[in-house]
Amino acid sequence: MADRVHPVKTPDPAMPDAAESPRSTTSSKTGSLPARKPGPEPGTYVIQVPKDVVLRQPLPGNAHLSKVYARRAARRRSRCCLCITWLFALVLLLAVAAGFLYLVFRPRAPNYTVTGLSISSFNLTAATVSPVFDVTVRADNDRNMKMGIYYRDASDITAAYDGVTLCEGKWPAFYQPPRNETVFVTELRGAGISLGEDVELTLRAAQSEGKVPLEVNVEVPVRVKLGAMKSWTIKVTVKCEVTVDGLRENAVILNRDCHARVKFWGFLGL
Repeated sequence: MADRVHPVKTPDPAMPDAAESPRSTTSSKTGSLPARKPGPEPGTYVIQVPKDVVLRQPLPGNAHLSKVYARRAARRRSRCCLCITWLFALVLLLAVAAGFLYLVFRPRAPNYTVTGLSISSFNLTAATVSPVFDVTVRADNDRNMKMGIYYRDASDITAAYDGVTLCEGKWPAFYQPPRNETVFVTELRGAGISLGEDVELTLRAAQSEGKVPLEVNVEVPVRVKLGAMKSWTIKVTVKCEVTVDGLRENAVILNRDCHARVKFWGFLGL
């Protein structure tokens, strides 16, 4: 029996290859696959370096600038250390000088006392008062054997009752030598002072009891003389609480308490 030959269908050149059509269908559904990154060439190696190490290493072209900046930073640190050293030495030298002067001169703050008070023109029946105070002050510099005091202008003395300033005046300008006690009288004046109802009532009650508490406050600029040296201008503050028997001339002082404070930046502990 003769062999049967089957006809073979010749593919149409216009039609896509049957073998490729499934691939094309799959590609259209899933999309094109991303291209793979090329790997290292044969004979090469990939070394991973930490980021901080890479940032610390300057580029070859910037190596010179890096050295210049490093030298500048070192010079700045050196100057800063030198300034701190000089400052410490200056503070130490001033402390030694202050201690030496203190041991040589032994400065002490003077004592101040209100020894007399005479009050006039104080009329409590008027709507406003215009009192006149004659204050006698004793400045005692007897404790200082080598320190003199220059009392300067621009001083201020006030007399007050219950926080209400009644009159004002000035501290006289003069020089007080060492081992000296000076007594002076200064006039304080007030004009058109309104006391207020509460203050007036308490002042009347104190007047009737014969015990009127007053405050005398002093601020005076001074210069201290130690041997041939003179200090810069400093401020002396004196606060005196004085109780008198009445608002009258030649009032009797029943009680007094004065405190002096020298606002003198670290001057030998004064």
